[in-house]
Amino acid sequence: MEKTIELINERIRDGNAVVVTAERMPEVVAELGEEGALAEVDVVTTGTFGAMCSTGAFLNFGHADPPIRMERVWLNDVEAYAGIAAVDAYIGATQQSETLRERYGGGDVIEDLISGRRVELRGSSRGTDCYPRRTVRTEIGLEDLNQAIMLNPRNGYQRYDAAVNTADRVLHTYMGMLLPNRGNITFSGAGVLNPISNDPQLRYIGPGVPIFLGGAEGMVVGEGTQAAPAKGYGTLMVSGDMKQMSPDYIRAATMHGYGATLYVGLGVPIPVLDLETVRATSVTDADISVDVLDFGVPSRDRPSLRQVSYAELRSGRVELEGEEVPTSSLSSFRIARQVASDLADRVAAGSMTLALPTRRIERNRAARPMRETAKTPRVREIMDRTAVSITGDQPVTAAAAKLLRGETNHLVVVDANGAVTGIVTTFDISKAVLRPEKVRSVADVMTRRVVSTTPDEPVDIAAQKLERNNISALPVLDGERRVIGMLTGTNLSRLIGRGRT
Repeated sequence: MEKTIELINERIRDGNAVVVTAERMPEVVAELGEEGALAEVDVVTTGTFGAMCSTGAFLNFGHADPPIRMERVWLNDVEAYAGIAAVDAYIGATQQSETLRERYGGGDVIEDLISGRRVELRGSSRGTDCYPRRTVRTEIGLEDLNQAIMLNPRNGYQRYDAAVNTADRVLHTYMGMLLPNRGNITFSGAGVLNPISNDPQLRYIGPGVPIFLGGAEGMVVGEGTQAAPAKGYGTLMVSGDMKQMSPDYIRAATMHGYGATLYVGLGVPIPVLDLETVRATSVTDADISVDVLDFGVPSRDRPSLRQVSYAELRSGRVELEGEEVPTSSLSSFRIARQVASDLADRVAAGSMTLALPTRRIERNRAARPMRETAKTPRVREIMDRTAVSITGDQPVTAAAAKLLRGETNHLVVVDANGAVTGIVTTFDISKAVLRPEKVRSVADVMTRRVVSTTPDEPVDIAAQKLERNNISALPVLDGERRVIGMLTGTNLSRLIGRGRT
């Protein structure tokens, strides 16, 4: 048995269509079987609600008098891109306020407009014969704009890898706050409700397909940027009218230490036309797996510590290398469920019919990394290849003697096998002089938490470690934690002098 999109739309217009959410579809299939589900169900609705950084809006402000061609535009001190027309601009969700920085951004401007709040518009120009005005400053609301078209280059990730941190400090990332030493796992995405997870072959999700976007009817424009459906990471470029959207499904947010973003409600209705569709839409959280990536490794290709399913992630704890690690979601499954339910109500009520894609999205596409013609310098290229070391059981006077030679300001403390156990500086020795009765050995004054680097670490990452920890040198360690050199601020200064950063 097969159905047609015309039949589905006829049933929708007549009010006879059977619409279920993707969360319920596995139960329907379990109860009726695949053939029974195909005969019974006409539409499956999906939904997701999470941080979608690659989101923004085209705004048309109308012409001022005298007219101005705005070359730069700010909305509540958030700069928008104005290089498209005289009074048009594109504001991105992650652009930060020039005054409030990460506490307010483009996502907040979009939410303010949709919520009915007015925002300050500032524009500047050099002035021309046909656009003589040089500055403009006013307040606008959504109703004052000719058009406010949300156009999101990358939304609705098919799945999102989970994140963990094996480093010994807290990391602030687009995956939220990651506690040190595998303290937590964060994840995102709606799993069983995710649109592309219910149509992984992209048979029904493509250009021209009507969708639910931010509480309004929108449309799939095409594949999203960085789409890699061949590897299970499809994305969508979507659009909708901001004037029809609801603040219930558009929420600005700030990821502390990372920046501004925007939570977006997105749902896609999927017509149930054949058994292949039934099988695809009966996917469960247990069927969808993602990698747990180690964000403690500052690299594009972060290592995967294991694969987990959404069912495991939603359980609240995941076993990782013999330990139970707590999990938390950055997206809201409750609101994703609300998106799918709201969309189902609209279709069942006949207010939204379906359409097939005007063309298919390329299913075999994989995303490529950036082509870099100049490689980032590595620590091994600029480090000092000698490091003065000492053992922890030696007297402080021995450490002072080595430092007074003037060869270094840092002594690396090693054990009998040469592995690093601490570090001593001239400042540590000066403090020891003030309390000689309590200090006898190097181990008594050394800093035990050693911030280090490796020969292959990019220089800019190592420089961030120096700045973040307010220190002047990093021991360079090999895989056995033996010191093979030192990286100092002087090394970095020389690199900057050669113009290589």
